[in-house]
Amino acid sequence: MTTVPSSRQCPVSAPQQVDLIDPDLYRGDGAHEAWRRLREHAPVSWQPVRDIGYWSIVGHAEACRVLRDHDTFTSEEGTLLNLLGKGDPAGGRQMAVTDPPAHARLRGPLQQALSIKTVENDRERIRRTVVALLDPLADGGTFDFATAMAALPMGVIGAMMALPEQDWPRLIRLTHACIAADDPEFQLAAGPQATLRAAHRELFAYFQDIVTQRRHSPGDDLISVLLTKEFDGRPLSPGEIVSNCYSLLLGATVTTAQPPNAAMVALAGTPVFDDWAAHPELLTSGVEESLRWASPTQHFMRHTTRDVEIRGVRIPAGDPVVVWLASANRDERVFADPDIFDIRRTPNKHIAFGVGAHYCIGHTIARVTLRVFFAELLARFTDFALAGDPLRLRSNIIAGYVHLPITARPRQLPRTESPRR
Repeated sequence: MTTVPSSRQCPVSAPQQVDLIDPDLYRGDGAHEAWRRLREHAPVSWQPVRDIGYWSIVGHAEACRVLRDHDTFTSEEGTLLNLLGKGDPAGGRQMAVTDPPAHARLRGPLQQALSIKTVENDRERIRRTVVALLDPLADGGTFDFATAMAALPMGVIGAMMALPEQDWPRLIRLTHACIAADDPEFQLAAGPQATLRAAHRELFAYFQDIVTQRRHSPGDDLISVLLTKEFDGRPLSPGEIVSNCYSLLLGATVTTAQPPNAAMVALAGTPVFDDWAAHPELLTSGVEESLRWASPTQHFMRHTTRDVEIRGVRIPAGDPVVVWLASANRDERVFADPDIFDIRRTPNKHIAFGVGAHYCIGHTIARVTLRVFFAELLARFTDFALAGDPLRLRSNIIAGYVHLPITARPRQLPRTESPRR
């Protein structure tokens, strides 16, 4: 292991230093093996990067502590490793990089608009979206499951925002450029940082135009609802509405698209899908397991506001601290047989949506969409098989797949039977 700088007193050394920032690590299974060794030998460790570095947190309890304690671990200097050493100019102004109590004021209007009643009322439209995406699988040929899943969030949240359907392919590309700027499928020739900047600019400009249009011609969509919301006795500013839309679209892209992909890779060719289909009472537990297994957002970064000790390791004020959600969700201290996809796993204390004040605001949409999706998938198809090598995203931010070729066989449903909800 690289020697820890004298200012970093780390009493435990990992057996082997692995560069957890390297996006190529996530195109295979190397990251999970590295996290397993760190959980065993160095649950709190200093990871040197160039002339800076960060503290790595891999255990479930420690991850929850960091994410809940916003007084000690601030989000306002950047929440992702691509901002390591740079800070975040949006800190304190955008919901994802604002600490309480201001965070609650930014989050409140959107949370009200995304009540469970509102989302449940959209269930039938979500079902129609899912059926349309899965329909080509019925022809018996090779089907790129990951490409279909990339379109799933847009078909749900894009419709809730009343974003023009002709814009969806462009928005899918831009959201993926934001979350996987290192992947050659989305990266511009100028490199990942240029890709990220360009995607951010284009998305914010797009939503600014949409918000302006809705002010003149409001409807009953989510953006129009936000235009009527207030906090601190005043309407939301256009910038606040744009920020909320951006956060929601990116969050939906991450949390909705990847759990089905991860489940398909893990379970295709096994009897588990048929077992799951035969037991509809396991729909919810199976969906929660898909979230744990996928852990689509791999990490969150925080910065210490004061000296703090975690697992006997002293972390100085001002240091970056990175919580690896994907590792915490395989913590042997919390999950029995963590490397088995168990549709009957309960309780399931995964933190795929985070924990604390920054708990994913779109979790209700994601859960309803995933329940509808797996209900339709299991009711309509069987005999899933991989038809080629899955291609993973080249990203240390998002665990996911770019391409996932599969085949399946349609189930024969009685004419009067509807897929369970």
